[in-house]
Amino acid sequence: MSAIYIAGIALCSVLAQWVAWGFRVPAILFLLLTGLLLGPATGLLDPDALLGDLLFPVVSLSVAVILFEGSLTLHFRELKGIGKVVRNLCSIGMIATCIVISLSAYWILELNWRVAAVLGAVLVVTGPTVIAPLLNSMRPTQDIDRILRWEGIVIDPIGALFAVLVFEAVMLVGQGEVFLHTVVALFKTLGVGLSIGVFAGWLTTQLIRREWLPFELHKFGILALVLISFSISNYLSHESGLLAVTVFGIWLANQDDLEIDSVLEFKEDLSMILISTLFILLAARLELSDLMMLDSDVFIFLAIVLFIARPLCIAISTYGTDLPVKSRLVLAWIAPRGIVAAAVGSVFALSMMEAGVADAEKIVPLIFTVIIITVVLQSLTAIPVAKLLGVRQPSPNTILIIGANHVARAIACGLKEQNIPVHLSDPAWENCRMARMDGLACYYGNPQSEHAERYLPLTTIRSVIALSPNRHHNALGVQYFSHLLNEKNVFSLRSSNTHAKANKDSATFLSRQILFGDSGSYARLSSLIAKGGKVSATRISEEFSWEQYLEMNSEAIPLFILNGDKDSDDDAPIKLRPFTINMDKPPQEGERVVAMLPPKMSVLKDPNNGKNKEPKEIRE
Repeated sequence: MSAIYIAGIALCSVLAQWVAWGFRVPAILFLLLTGLLLGPATGLLDPDALLGDLLFPVVSLSVAVILFEGSLTLHFRELKGIGKVVRNLCSIGMIATCIVISLSAYWILELNWRVAAVLGAVLVVTGPTVIAPLLNSMRPTQDIDRILRWEGIVIDPIGALFAVLVFEAVMLVGQGEVFLHTVVALFKTLGVGLSIGVFAGWLTTQLIRREWLPFELHKFGILALVLISFSISNYLSHESGLLAVTVFGIWLANQDDLEIDSVLEFKEDLSMILISTLFILLAARLELSDLMMLDSDVFIFLAIVLFIARPLCIAISTYGTDLPVKSRLVLAWIAPRGIVAAAVGSVFALSMMEAGVADAEKIVPLIFTVIIITVVLQSLTAIPVAKLLGVRQPSPNTILIIGANHVARAIACGLKEQNIPVHLSDPAWENCRMARMDGLACYYGNPQSEHAERYLPLTTIRSVIALSPNRHHNALGVQYFSHLLNEKNVFSLRSSNTHAKANKDSATFLSRQILFGDSGSYARLSSLIAKGGKVSATRISEEFSWEQYLEMNSEAIPLFILNGDKDSDDDAPIKLRPFTINMDKPPQEGERVVAMLPPKMSVLKDPNNGKNKEPKEIRE
């Protein structure tokens, strides 16, 4: 019977995330609703009966893995370059938020002071898993988008670490007869957590650098080290394990010569599984009686969290900066809580209940209430608020190119010459390096990954063009972005005619391999570039029609149609239409045709100005 319950949890977590994907909202909302439906609403799932004594270890180890994955994204060099506002948000702003929430929980909800302090510390964390989907639909101005994304990334591990320290401090108070004993116990916890975290990071670095651990064991080996570090640290000093795994992840993240991309990708997948399962289990543990004991004072507490704690945090963090007032107002409204708050808070609640701390059973229902209210309310109001304050970006106009190979770079340079914003993406570092040498923005990694949600400017992307020679990379990319951007804005290039025939019966590949007409393929474009082919733009006019262009340039491969003047002073974006197999509208008078020209056609005559125009030389 237990196997059926576990399989059912897995199925329900997938369904919840699938529904969230369809509605384009944070998955946390439907995961919580699923847990509440299976647990308190229907009584179908009882996590305590299902897992018994294993519940606390499973939750604790899952939180350890989630925090480790979050800390792998915390690079010191990026922390230094993210600006004064984000630094303040993750330091003095975080402390101010904790104080306001803790005091309101103590005075208004009349909670035990230990419980109030831990609740305030846990609720300072937002997290990228809830911020990223909200910003992608909201599309705020660059300053707001950048601050909120970086706050979510940085405060995830820092806020969790802060919560661990607060928890340790309040639990140690009163254990000895003198204050000195408490301070010594706290420093013992810090010393054990820091020492084991640093040692685990150093050991892992040596294992990878000296190739003592084979590559195929990197993922599983590091996972095992995370779990054993957490367990040993907790054994030596109670509840120091979360600090140890956070320091462990930060150590690895800041080793510049350490290749851990595959580990980070694995941890992202594992974290998704753990987050989905954990949310359902934790929400299912709630009892109707727990929810009923939250009286009307909770609404006053929520109002303070939304309208006092967050605005005060923003006011302190933005003091003395030149950030516009409208941007500050939006920042003061957007602060949804996520998985770290729920998971860490649940671990602390279990520990405090075991220790017999009064009101500890109220921590979880209060945290879940704050999560549901902030996610639902801010998701529904983010776009109207941004429109009302005039801080929503105009329609996206950036072209994302999947691939940074020599074909993609040549086409990107041609578009950039025509004032079309482009951003490339490639999992091969050499390709990214070459693109950046050409002055092109390039994301190093897979654009459909969770990491890309944090670092790619998704709110500015209008269209996606898959130009990788790897048809599987193209297919994964267009499937992912077809949902985000609408299928009509996502295109793919055939790698070769041979692959097109091989995929004749595959809707996944064939339906989207439509770029650049029947003659367009990666193999042919690559061949032309290797022979000296160049990308050039030519304007269609009354004197030089599309039919004349085709007659004059019979061997050229048309790529795009541009509508708009690249030298215009107005802010209207240039409209771009790729040439496709099923294209029914040819270029019109006044539009420009961007094409790949064979090497022998090095000069085109532009009848509009009577001058010979040398096409832009594209560096490979």
